[in-house]
Amino acid sequence: MKKYLFPSIRITLVFTVILCVLYPIFISFAAKLSKGQGNGEKLELNGKVVGYKQLGQSFNKPQYFWGRPSAVNYNAAGSGGSNKGPTNANYLKEVANRIDTLQKYHTGLQKSDIPVELITASGSGLDPNISVEGAKVQAKRIAQYRQIPLSKVMKLIDLQTEQPLLGLFGPSKINVLSLNIALDQLNK
Repeated sequence: MKKYLFPSIRITLVFTVILCVLYPIFISFAAKLSKGQGNGEKLELNGKVVGYKQLGQSFNKPQYFWGRPSAVNYNAAGSGGSNKGPTNANYLKEVANRIDTLQKYHTGLQKSDIPVELITASGSGLDPNISVEGAKVQAKRIAQYRQIPLSKVMKLIDLQTEQPLLGLFGPSKINVLSLNIALDQLNK
């Protein structure tokens, strides 16, 4: 019994030190080297913090770009998806309502032209980004409600587009909060 007990205790102590002391210290140090120094990348407007770049927010006014829907109402304390399957009647009704809302505000928009992220919630419910197509679908509405040329809105979308990591990993995306802050500054 001693043959197995003492090595097991030693291994447990070694891994406890590695995983409960050294690893958290390493992660904390690495976080201090990142943007926001481990506290998240805060976005400001007129010197006031309006949100964090990594967390989605609710925008539902027609003069703003809308982000991806959230199953948890953008509550960072309760991150999660809806867990409703693609054949669930309630889920299909939610998606149909989102499609109807988009078509109400975007005259002539066909269902086939709607990017999926504008009608389905993300797994976390906190997705802060939309695709470039998701922003371009909304550009005409933004220009109309803000009474600015469509070309200015499209240029702003191009300026706010984040390219894939190293040009290879992941799709191009746009942070909705950053885009809406830039939109507000454009209107000044």
